[in-house]
Amino acid sequence: MTLVKTSYNRRSFLKTSAAAGGGLLIGFNWLVSCKPTPKQLLEMPEEWFNINSYIKIGNNGVTTIFSANPEIGQNVKTSMPMIVAEELDIDWKKVIVEQTNLNTEKYDRQLAGGSQSIRHGWQGLRMAGATGRRMLLEAAAKEWQVPVSELTTKNGTISHSSGKSAGYGEFAQAASQLSVPEEVELKDPKDFKIIGTPTKNVDGPKLVKGEPLFGLDYNKEGMLIAMIVHAPSFGMKPKSIDDSAVKGMAGIKDVFTIDSATPEGEEASWSETNAFHQLVVIVGNSTWEVMKAKKALKIEWEKVSSSENTVDQISKLDELITQKSDEPRRSDGNTDKAFKNAAKVIEKNYYAPFLAHNTMEPMNFFADVNANKAELVGPIQTPAELRSSVHKYTGIPEENIDVMMTRMGGGFGRRLYGNFGLEAALISKKVNAPVKLIYTREDDMTQGTYRPMYAMKYRAALDKNNKLIGFHVRAAGINSAPLFPDRYPAGTVDNYLAESHSLESNVSTGAWRAPSSNFVAYAEQSFLDEVAEAAGKDPIDFRLELFDRAMTDPVGENNDYDAERYAGVLKMVHEKSNWGEKKEGVYRGVSAYYCHNSYVAQVVDVALNNGEPQIQKIWCVVDCGVVVNPDGAINQVEGGIVDGIGHAMYSALTMTDGKPDQDNFNRYQLIRIKDTPFEIETHFVQNGIDPTGLGEPTLPPISAAVANAMYRAIGKRLTKQPFTQQLKEDVVEPA
Repeated sequence: MTLVKTSYNRRSFLKTSAAAGGGLLIGFNWLVSCKPTPKQLLEMPEEWFNINSYIKIGNNGVTTIFSANPEIGQNVKTSMPMIVAEELDIDWKKVIVEQTNLNTEKYDRQLAGGSQSIRHGWQGLRMAGATGRRMLLEAAAKEWQVPVSELTTKNGTISHSSGKSAGYGEFAQAASQLSVPEEVELKDPKDFKIIGTPTKNVDGPKLVKGEPLFGLDYNKEGMLIAMIVHAPSFGMKPKSIDDSAVKGMAGIKDVFTIDSATPEGEEASWSETNAFHQLVVIVGNSTWEVMKAKKALKIEWEKVSSSENTVDQISKLDELITQKSDEPRRSDGNTDKAFKNAAKVIEKNYYAPFLAHNTMEPMNFFADVNANKAELVGPIQTPAELRSSVHKYTGIPEENIDVMMTRMGGGFGRRLYGNFGLEAALISKKVNAPVKLIYTREDDMTQGTYRPMYAMKYRAALDKNNKLIGFHVRAAGINSAPLFPDRYPAGTVDNYLAESHSLESNVSTGAWRAPSSNFVAYAEQSFLDEVAEAAGKDPIDFRLELFDRAMTDPVGENNDYDAERYAGVLKMVHEKSNWGEKKEGVYRGVSAYYCHNSYVAQVVDVALNNGEPQIQKIWCVVDCGVVVNPDGAINQVEGGIVDGIGHAMYSALTMTDGKPDQDNFNRYQLIRIKDTPFEIETHFVQNGIDPTGLGEPTLPPISAAVANAMYRAIGKRLTKQPFTQQLKEDVVEPA
């Protein structure tokens, strides 16, 4: 066991005496109590205690654990309570899990982003469970008049060496009167019984039965439906509105405009990213009535700034990656000299388009706002940022703004940006009524906050012995550049140069699953494959040689990866895929990448079916430390892989004069079931290290693994996403 101080986050361990009915309430980060479902009441104590931020144990031993982090399908609503239950040493079958509201006074990091929920919550969640267990032991020891050291726990039962035993519920009330211990013991990972055990999603039954969980499901008596109309092109705003045909339509309450531009004297928050602040709003009784009215509105638009074609933006990015930077992001050695003296120079440019997020559940939010109070309910990855924005725009004190998080039908970074929640609040305030704002798919796809358009230029210098002596990367992007200057292969080559440029645009951009990494991994790992071929080396052997240098004699001190763990996933995927195996008509590609504190290596087998690529099998090795819930972990791995393949192969959002050319799935292609891999085989490195990220790390490397396999199939390097577009433009015969 590991001994830890409970003062790790003292406010996380507030203790509240039990109310009538008996029960132990131990407050801590991430959890809160609430009422169980009617079915669960059959096994519940007679009374429950509606107190925020607590583990709750009833006098019959049933435990309620409430997850405070947003659930976007990454399964934290299951895995985070599993961590608590493990250290509390209770029977998982007797645990009820529910979602809590935003409360920054009692919880830390109530957000979903960066694949960090488990990593940041690991110690605090374990400590909370261990503290509850210790207090129950102390209560039992006091009642039985025995030393705590003579007591053990198992599945919510305390036992003494004499043979005496009793359930937690018998000591819950007494334990609630005790002081929080100064330190507690954490389990040795080898003793875990819940952590590491495949566990079904706690929302699974509700999802299967279609019970209300999502923002779109939320309803309140007297609630109106609102929809917005934003300008058809970036750089435009409404000039005049003719609503004469709308005001007489059945169910329509009002038509007006709102302005969500940052109030004068205030600073814009990153989470308020939005290209369209002046919006036309229609409010009515039902979704169908409002949608019909929206189509009947006549709006004249005016241009306020210019917006370019996609072709123009690509041209400018192409120009930027030829320009030297005045301030390199990293410079080791002398790259100019290395390239001048090289026996061989390899050079390649890579490109990626704008991408929409396309969450299954369109943007929506409920708001009930009056002069002094706001109730907000909906799917948001950053509830604290939304509350701050509503305070800024309405003047309502933050303590009077309640944000309830619903389960989300996808996020992928889009719901980091809460403009839709803020708009709902402004609309509710305007009409002085509860409102649910609903975006149509077209509203969402044409509103912006896209994955930026990117371009990268890579150069590599080899000496006469095919040793890598120089490496140069230059990145450019719309509003931000996709560059991690201290990641691999930095640290593996004496002469290394990393530069970047950014092209400002009125097209709003933002985080998209595995920000920047989703493109960098593709470009970097595709290029390294080409360099390995030029050096006459096996792609995995070539990468491992570089890692050997990083382990034995690294260049620089700021390399932000562990070369041994990085090399480890490559070695394992080599073994698991039987890398050297040759199959007739099957072509292989490999890729490996580090992001969100985790390491991933993938091997892809591709075959050609009438000239069309078909992914036969993928081997994926992940080093993300301790895997809390293997079921959820495998789902995340497979989801990231399929998502990465789909967007690399098929998806793109383009514009003509600032107007998006794709506004729904009839023109924006997503992966279809027939295009998904036949099989994905997942392996996790068992190293006992504290958990790291998993929701995003498997997406970035997969596009390069596919591109490298495709090269072996068709003899053509894929340098532009989506791949299907390049394949149409560059017709090639199978290799």
